[in-house]
Amino acid sequence: MREILAVSIGVIFLACAPSGPPPEQLFNGADLTGWRHVGKGEFTVEDGSLKTAGGMGLLVYDGRPIGDSVLRVVYKPESPDSNAGVFIRIPVPAHDPWYAVHKGYEVQIQDTADKFHRTGSIYSLSPAKEFPPSDDGWNTMEISIVGQTTRIEVNGSLVNKFVEGQDVPERKRWFEPQRGPRPAAGYIGLQNHDEKSIVRFREVSVSPVQP
Repeated sequence: MREILAVSIGVIFLACAPSGPPPEQLFNGADLTGWRHVGKGEFTVEDGSLKTAGGMGLLVYDGRPIGDSVLRVVYKPESPDSNAGVFIRIPVPAHDPWYAVHKGYEVQIQDTADKFHRTGSIYSLSPAKEFPPSDDGWNTMEISIVGQTTRIEVNGSLVNKFVEGQDVPERKRWFEPQRGPRPAAGYIGLQNHDEKSIVRFREVSVSPVQP
Protein backbone atom coordinates (compact mmCIF):
# COMPACT_ATOMS: atom_id res chain seq x y z
CA MET A 1 0.00 0.00 0.00
CA ARG A 2 2.83 2.40 0.85
CA GLU A 3 4.53 1.64 -2.48
CA ILE A 4 1.31 2.36 -4.39
CA LEU A 5 0.86 5.63 -2.47
CA ALA A 6 4.44 6.71 -3.19
CA VAL A 7 4.05 6.02 -6.91
CA SER A 8 0.75 7.94 -6.97
CA ILE A 9 2.32 10.96 -5.26
CA GLY A 10 5.23 10.84 -7.71
CA VAL A 11 2.86 10.83 -10.69
CA ILE A 12 0.92 13.79 -9.26
CA PHE A 13 4.17 15.70 -8.66
CA LEU A 14 5.38 15.15 -12.21
CA ALA A 15 2.01 16.15 -13.62
CA CYS A 16 2.03 19.40 -11.64
CA ALA A 17 5.70 20.31 -12.07
CA PRO A 18 6.11 23.41 -14.26
CA SER A 19 7.94 22.76 -17.53
CA GLY A 20 8.83 26.39 -18.13
CA PRO A 21 8.22 28.41 -21.29
CA PRO A 22 9.69 27.15 -24.57
CA PRO A 23 12.90 28.82 -25.80
CA GLU A 24 12.44 32.04 -27.74
CA GLN A 25 13.78 31.49 -31.24
CA LEU A 26 15.84 34.51 -32.34
CA PHE A 27 16.47 33.01 -35.80
CA ASN A 28 13.28 32.03 -37.61
CA GLY A 29 14.94 29.51 -39.93
CA ALA A 30 13.80 31.33 -43.07
CA ASP A 31 15.37 34.78 -43.32
CA LEU A 32 17.34 37.46 -41.43
CA THR A 33 14.36 39.16 -39.78
CA GLY A 34 15.58 40.87 -36.60
CA TRP A 35 19.22 40.65 -37.61
CA ARG A 36 21.56 43.15 -39.27
CA HIS A 37 24.98 42.54 -40.79
CA VAL A 38 27.97 44.87 -40.37
CA GLY A 39 31.51 44.61 -41.71
CA LYS A 40 32.85 42.42 -44.50
CA GLY A 41 31.38 39.22 -45.90
CA GLU A 42 27.83 38.13 -45.18
CA PHE A 43 25.43 35.59 -43.72
CA THR A 44 23.02 33.75 -45.98
CA VAL A 45 20.14 31.41 -45.15
CA GLU A 46 20.55 27.97 -46.69
CA ASP A 47 18.50 24.85 -45.89
CA GLY A 48 17.08 26.41 -42.73
CA SER A 49 20.41 27.53 -41.29
CA LEU A 50 22.59 30.63 -41.26
CA LYS A 51 25.79 30.22 -43.27
CA THR A 52 28.89 32.39 -42.96
CA ALA A 53 30.71 33.77 -46.00
CA GLY A 54 33.87 35.86 -46.05
CA GLY A 55 34.63 38.36 -43.33
CA MET A 56 35.45 39.69 -40.89
CA GLY A 57 31.88 40.69 -40.18
CA LEU A 58 29.16 40.42 -37.57
CA LEU A 59 25.49 39.51 -37.71
CA VAL A 60 23.89 41.59 -34.96
CA TYR A 61 20.61 40.75 -33.22
CA ASP A 62 18.90 44.11 -32.67
CA GLY A 63 15.95 42.83 -30.64
CA ARG A 64 17.05 43.60 -27.09
CA PRO A 65 19.92 43.12 -24.62
CA ILE A 66 20.31 39.54 -23.38
CA GLY A 67 21.01 38.91 -19.70
CA ASP A 68 20.07 36.48 -16.91
CA SER A 69 19.26 33.82 -19.46
CA VAL A 70 20.66 30.88 -21.39
CA LEU A 71 21.64 31.53 -24.99
CA ARG A 72 21.54 28.29 -27.01
CA VAL A 73 23.39 28.08 -30.32
CA VAL A 74 23.41 24.96 -32.50
CA TYR A 75 26.23 25.18 -35.04
CA LYS A 76 28.25 23.09 -37.48
CA PRO A 77 31.75 24.03 -38.70
CA GLU A 78 32.76 22.83 -42.15
CA SER A 79 36.17 21.83 -40.76
CA PRO A 80 37.94 21.88 -37.35
CA ASP A 81 39.83 25.00 -38.52
CA SER A 82 36.63 26.93 -39.31
CA ASN A 83 36.58 30.13 -37.30
CA ALA A 84 33.53 31.98 -35.98
CA GLY A 85 32.20 33.27 -32.68
CA VAL A 86 29.19 34.14 -30.59
CA PHE A 87 29.35 37.65 -29.12
CA ILE A 88 27.63 38.52 -25.85
CA ARG A 89 27.41 41.50 -23.47
CA ILE A 90 27.85 44.14 -26.22
CA PRO A 91 26.75 47.44 -24.60
CA VAL A 92 24.81 48.80 -27.61
CA PRO A 93 23.86 47.35 -31.02
CA ALA A 94 27.15 47.20 -32.92
CA HIS A 95 27.72 49.10 -36.16
CA ASP A 96 31.30 47.82 -36.51
CA PRO A 97 32.52 44.25 -35.85
CA TRP A 98 35.54 45.58 -33.98
CA TYR A 99 33.30 47.39 -31.52
CA ALA A 100 31.91 43.99 -30.53
CA VAL A 101 35.44 42.59 -30.20
CA HIS A 102 36.61 45.31 -27.84
CA LYS A 103 33.43 46.10 -25.89
CA GLY A 104 31.75 42.67 -25.70
CA TYR A 105 32.94 39.11 -25.15
CA GLU A 106 33.49 36.58 -27.94
CA VAL A 107 32.73 32.95 -27.17
CA GLN A 108 35.03 31.39 -29.73
CA ILE A 109 34.32 28.69 -32.29
CA GLN A 110 37.49 27.06 -33.65
CA ASP A 111 38.43 23.54 -32.58
CA THR A 112 42.14 23.60 -33.44
CA ALA A 113 43.34 26.64 -31.46
CA ASP A 114 44.98 26.74 -28.01
CA LYS A 115 42.89 26.77 -24.84
CA PHE A 116 42.54 30.58 -24.75
CA HIS A 117 41.39 30.75 -28.38
CA ARG A 118 39.52 27.50 -29.03
CA THR A 119 35.85 26.62 -29.00
CA GLY A 120 34.21 27.60 -25.73
CA SER A 121 36.87 30.08 -24.65
CA ILE A 122 36.10 33.73 -24.08
CA TYR A 123 38.59 34.80 -26.70
CA SER A 124 42.04 35.45 -25.14
CA LEU A 125 40.48 36.03 -21.70
CA SER A 126 39.23 32.74 -20.26
CA PRO A 127 40.36 29.25 -21.38
CA ALA A 128 38.13 26.37 -22.44
CA LYS A 129 38.32 22.68 -21.69
CA GLU A 130 37.77 20.03 -24.34
CA PHE A 131 34.23 18.81 -25.04
CA PRO A 132 32.72 15.58 -26.40
CA PRO A 133 32.17 15.46 -30.17
CA SER A 134 28.68 15.23 -31.62
CA ASP A 135 27.48 12.30 -33.71
CA ASP A 136 26.39 14.31 -36.74
CA GLY A 137 28.69 17.35 -36.70
CA TRP A 138 26.08 19.67 -35.18
CA ASN A 139 27.20 21.01 -31.81
CA THR A 140 25.11 22.61 -29.08
CA MET A 141 26.61 25.54 -27.20
CA GLU A 142 24.75 26.90 -24.19
CA ILE A 143 25.93 30.21 -22.77
CA SER A 144 24.49 31.00 -19.36
CA ILE A 145 24.59 34.73 -18.58
CA VAL A 146 23.70 35.46 -14.96
CA GLY A 147 24.76 38.79 -13.51
CA GLN A 148 28.53 38.99 -13.90
CA THR A 149 29.01 35.24 -14.41
CA THR A 150 29.21 33.48 -17.77
CA ARG A 151 29.10 29.68 -18.00
CA ILE A 152 29.65 27.87 -21.29
CA GLU A 153 28.65 24.30 -22.08
CA VAL A 154 29.32 22.50 -25.35
CA ASN A 155 27.50 19.24 -26.10
CA GLY A 156 26.43 19.02 -22.46
CA SER A 157 29.92 19.47 -20.98
CA LEU A 158 30.92 22.54 -18.93
CA VAL A 159 34.00 23.95 -20.67
CA ASN A 160 34.32 27.45 -19.21
CA LYS A 161 33.22 29.65 -16.33
CA PHE A 162 34.14 33.33 -16.26
CA VAL A 163 33.35 35.88 -13.57
CA GLU A 164 33.69 39.58 -14.28
CA GLY A 165 36.80 40.98 -12.59
CA GLN A 166 38.78 37.72 -12.39
CA ASP A 167 42.42 37.73 -13.47
CA VAL A 168 42.95 37.57 -17.23
CA PRO A 169 46.10 37.32 -19.38
CA GLU A 170 47.83 40.47 -20.53
CA ARG A 171 46.71 41.73 -23.93
CA LYS A 172 49.49 40.93 -26.42
CA ARG A 173 48.11 41.47 -29.93
CA TRP A 174 46.20 44.33 -31.52
CA PHE A 175 43.26 42.12 -32.52
CA GLU A 176 42.73 40.76 -29.02
CA PRO A 177 39.90 42.41 -27.08
CA GLN A 178 40.56 45.40 -24.90
CA ARG A 179 40.40 44.47 -21.24
CA GLY A 180 37.79 45.98 -18.98
CA PRO A 181 34.28 45.39 -17.60
CA ARG A 182 31.27 44.44 -19.72
CA PRO A 183 27.60 44.98 -18.87
CA ALA A 184 25.53 42.34 -17.09
CA ALA A 185 23.16 42.33 -20.07
CA GLY A 186 24.06 43.22 -23.63
CA TYR A 187 23.43 42.65 -27.31
CA ILE A 188 24.57 39.52 -29.11
CA GLY A 189 25.98 38.71 -32.53
CA LEU A 190 27.44 35.96 -34.69
CA GLN A 191 30.83 36.36 -36.37
CA ASN A 192 31.76 35.47 -39.94
CA HIS A 193 35.55 35.40 -39.83
CA ASP A 194 37.22 34.81 -43.21
CA GLU A 195 36.92 33.33 -46.71
CA LYS A 196 38.17 29.89 -45.66
CA SER A 197 35.89 29.54 -42.63
CA ILE A 198 32.36 28.24 -43.15
CA VAL A 199 30.14 27.71 -40.13
CA ARG A 200 26.40 27.05 -40.13
CA PHE A 201 23.96 27.98 -37.35
CA ARG A 202 20.56 26.28 -37.34
CA GLU A 203 19.35 27.52 -33.95
CA VAL A 204 19.85 30.67 -31.94
CA SER A 205 17.44 30.78 -29.00
CA VAL A 206 17.19 32.19 -25.50
CA SER A 207 15.53 30.85 -22.34
CA PRO A 208 15.13 32.23 -18.82
CA VAL A 209 17.58 30.90 -16.27
CA GLN A 210 15.92 28.12 -14.29
CA PRO A 211 16.23 28.42 -10.48
